[in-house]
Amino acid sequence: MKMNFARTMGNLAVRFGDREALVNIERQRRYTFRELHALTNRIVNMMRDRLQLRRGDIGLCILENDNIALLHAWTALKGDAALAYTNYRDAQEEHRWQVEFIRPKVVFIENALLDRYFDMLQSLGATVVCMDPPAAPRDGLLYFWDLLDGVSAENPGVENDTRNDALVYRFTGGTTGKSKCAAYTMDNWLAMRDSMYMESEQVYDADTRFLHMAPISHGSGLGLLPTLFRGGCTVTQNIPDLAQLCRNIEAEKITNTLLVPTMIYRMLEMPEATQYDLSSLRTLAYGASPMSPAKLRQAQERFGNIFMQIYGATEILHAVGILTKADHLSATDKQLGSAGRIVPGVEIMIVDDEGNEIPPGETGEIWLRCRGTISGYYNNAEGTAAEFTNGFWKSGDLGYIDNEGFLYLVDRKKDMIITGGFNVYAVEVEAALNSHPAVSNSAVIGVPHEEWGEALHAEVVVKAGAQVTAEELIEHVKGRLGRFKVPKSVVFVEALPVSVVGKVLRRHVREKYWAGKGRRVS
Repeated sequence: MKMNFARTMGNLAVRFGDREALVNIERQRRYTFRELHALTNRIVNMMRDRLQLRRGDIGLCILENDNIALLHAWTALKGDAALAYTNYRDAQEEHRWQVEFIRPKVVFIENALLDRYFDMLQSLGATVVCMDPPAAPRDGLLYFWDLLDGVSAENPGVENDTRNDALVYRFTGGTTGKSKCAAYTMDNWLAMRDSMYMESEQVYDADTRFLHMAPISHGSGLGLLPTLFRGGCTVTQNIPDLAQLCRNIEAEKITNTLLVPTMIYRMLEMPEATQYDLSSLRTLAYGASPMSPAKLRQAQERFGNIFMQIYGATEILHAVGILTKADHLSATDKQLGSAGRIVPGVEIMIVDDEGNEIPPGETGEIWLRCRGTISGYYNNAEGTAAEFTNGFWKSGDLGYIDNEGFLYLVDRKKDMIITGGFNVYAVEVEAALNSHPAVSNSAVIGVPHEEWGEALHAEVVVKAGAQVTAEELIEHVKGRLGRFKVPKSVVFVEALPVSVVGKVLRRHVREKYWAGKGRRVS
């Protein structure tokens, strides 16, 4: 099926006209539906005509929420070149690898990164575009708003195949030490929109004002199109500051936001959560892990019955499981620890090690198939073949579905850790630890943590005669992977459990930390 997304968004601009569509708080920018439609048309025309970004080319964004909002799905789906979204807070080495892998023609970047990134990006052949006025001119540096000067706001006139043309890329964590790059079509994005309209509880309408403090390059950005098509407003905040979030909820009359459980727990202890008027907030979605039932009850008493849990994945641009607000009132503590009920439109198989479907109630690997499931990874045939079968994505989560339709996660087949809402693969942290000259070997696992759900923990074997402290190793990893992939604790051991072929048995390391727990994931 072909679609001219600019024409579709143009219909929204006519329908909702002068209603506010996008607010960038820190940069004090406000756009109505008409203005946002015209601006995103201009951006696509500028990328095509002045940056020569055409079909097959990629523009990569290393941006905070305010600026990436200008280049998000409502822009990407209008053009024929693809846009790739990275986590702005990743370490420079991670960004460098992403640029080397995806080879973007253009990189859109925050000015704060220019001193460290500009020469590197130019050496890799990318045209560099900064989003705010540069402090001083640099040869080859382009300024976003200068590029837009005089550009037409007419429909770019691009038709895309909704199911075959990859228009957006996002990076996952890497099971082999490097990220994989998920490729999304327009239909994947429209599936995400539609999945939020399928539930009996409708949380998006024309009065929605959705505040994004979590990165819209990642899970929070999945709320943009559901908000847009209902006539609501997207509001962006760059700094992950909960006090500022409370101030912004009051000032902007925010109705919806998305937080990980860790942040909700912190809000329970913050004076700002009572000092500011948060009464406009009617839906607080959370994900990455269930909330502690005790903490959830406290949060409901403090903020009301506004909570909704969403289970999903980078490879599935679709809500998979949802615990509605009604569920939060009627569910047992066990059900509150589930991933919710299966969203209409999602096909789930629970399979054994051979890929055979097993009876309800039995634990196996969760396979997922729906319109939001990507067809594979960019430039990674091996990874695609390993993780996708007959349209199903093999999640690596082990779980079961009970007779009331609640999906439970009990363990992980893949060595992935979800800590504070971020996906981290053990092997990439181990690779960073093992690159230290004093380290012989390491094992990284997730251990139970009341605030983070799971905390990164490392057991390390030091080379004979070498010396290193836990603090030194933590700083070493931070410099390579960024702060959210840093172990919270490091223990030095004489040896690690290994298989007969010498492979470290992480599961054996995990056992002593998860013994007696009903589930082996947060």
